Amino acid sequence: MTQAFDICIRGGGIVGRTLALLLARERLRVGLVVQPPAAPGSDSPLAGDVRAYALNAKSRALLESLRCWPDALHATEVLAMQVKGDEGGEVNFSAADLKVPGLTWIVDVPTLEAQLAEAARFQPQIELLDAPQPATLTVICEGRASNTRAEFGIDFDITAYPQTAIAARLQCQTAHAQTAYQWFSQGEILAFLPLQGPQGNSVGIVWSVLRERVADLLKVSAVEFCQQLEVASFGRLGKLSLISERSAWPLQSAHAQRWAGSHAGRAWVLAGDAAHNVHPLAGQGLNLGLSDVAMLAKTLHQREYWRNVGDEKLLRRYERSRKAEVLVMDSTMDVLQRLFSRQGTGWQAARNWGMNGFERSGWIKQWVARQAMG
Repeated sequence: MTQAFDICIRGGGIVGRTLALLLARERLRVGLVVQPPAAPGSDSPLAGDVRAYALNAKSRALLESLRCWPDALHATEVLAMQVKGDEGGEVNFSAADLKVPGLTWIVDVPTLEAQLAEAARFQPQIELLDAPQPATLTVICEGRASNTRAEFGIDFDITAYPQTAIAARLQCQTAHAQTAYQWFSQGEILAFLPLQGPQGNSVGIVWSVLRERVADLLKVSAVEFCQQLEVASFGRLGKLSLISERSAWPLQSAHAQRWAGSHAGRAWVLAGDAAHNVHPLAGQGLNLGLSDVAMLAKTLHQREYWRNVGDEKLLRRYERSRKAEVLVMDSTMDVLQRLFSRQGTGWQAARNWGMNGFERSGWIKQWVARQAMG
């Protein structure tokens, strides 16, 4: 006979598995709906996964509490960050100046997903499912293209940006020295994220390029692609070699109008990219998703004894507690994206003047850095 679940989580990515492990600690019966891995050569965006995420101290502490934090080779500590504008603007961050062990950690996504999957497999409160099952509460963690969100009739407001992100991995002539780099130029944003530990000389890239350039950048040879990256990065890490496939996805700002409700008499709630999408220029997307599930687990843990996990007022508490932070982050990323996408010498002068002023702002710069670090 099918087990009766307290919670059914739809989506077996990092956010969904993290939530499952958190709820299992509360002795809740959790069904986790996972999709089978993509076959080699599949058109799935996860085929040949090249993703690497910047995770802050808050996210690290959460994953460490589940014993799912990767080793130093797969979670590279960032000690410095250099951000360059298009006309001399520059902002620098240093872990030493801020008196912290690291600004952020660049985490290999396949490694983290494998550790979470292994932990979930050995957790008796979690049952892996091929298809959704009835539960007191359904948590939707399926990402930006969630099928369940559409099935339940949840409105998802999308603002498309004129950019597409290209991700890949590179071998560099010069070691990264645990430094992350970001360049803003001509409406495009290029980020180099250090990989393979303190002595590594490979980086993950996220290159937010104008939509009309995407097709050419995906089809040019690996050599020509790297030559263009060397120009865009001003040769900072020397000669570059492509060591992965190239992945691409359109960029957008998006949010669900409601994060909680009921469908066919059963409660549901959203978390992660199923609830919100922000521009990746500050690398905060997964940090927001992990904060969602941490707050949802905390809200369920602190519920009154007479409320079940699908109680509407309980879920509204979670929604209110998370929407404010996400709105601030989304608005900030949207303003920065629009500012740096403006063309013309006047806009260039204004934004680079602003970057240099921020670099000299002292405590304001430190406060912003600490907020980003969680």
